[in-house]
Amino acid sequence: MEEFIAKLRDDHSDFSQGSLDDQVKKEDPLKLFQKWYKEAYEKNCGEPHAMVISTVDKQLQPSSRTVYMKDLVEEGLIFYTNYESKKVKDIRVNPRVSVLFYWDCLERQVRIQGTAIEAPAEMSDDYFASRPRASQIGAWASRQSEIIQSREELEQAYAAIEKRFEGSNIPRPPYWGGILIQPNYFEFWQGRPGRLHDRICFEKANPTELTWQVTRKNP
Repeated sequence: MEEFIAKLRDDHSDFSQGSLDDQVKKEDPLKLFQKWYKEAYEKNCGEPHAMVISTVDKQLQPSSRTVYMKDLVEEGLIFYTNYESKKVKDIRVNPRVSVLFYWDCLERQVRIQGTAIEAPAEMSDDYFASRPRASQIGAWASRQSEIIQSREELEQAYAAIEKRFEGSNIPRPPYWGGILIQPNYFEFWQGRPGRLHDRICFEKANPTELTWQVTRKNP
């Protein structure tokens, strides 16, 4: 066994950053998430908007990847992507998704489950217009998840798009935009000493319900 693997295996450092009492059961979970997200930002946790999203395809094969949450609205969380990507193809087969945020500097994680749908076109237009020009060109040049023969092929596609829109504004590609995750489950996890972690969960049968069932679970 590699020495570093042995060191990681034998690392038994404990958790000591905080606790999660039953008072939070009275809060709206989206507002509590926003509060935690803000604290992660203010504490300079590494990329606090990074989240792992898991989807399931028609063969029931789950896939996970890291994306950036770019909007937080009353209806839920929004990230932006190519609509021809594997993640969106999975969503069209099965719109149920799971996301995970982990903020190590606070010893916290949040699990969110819900239903994914396309975000309103005007939101996608506004966000695309705010992106750096290089990222706008990249969105046109990349046929996300499709096989290419070489890096050069991608760079040639980028150069062609750059030339196509030279001297003009770049519109949003019709195959690129936002995905809105409408939550029906939140789990707030706070690391605690002795691995006796706090887990407070909010759940409802579907996103249209008004009330949440709130429980505390064993770590």
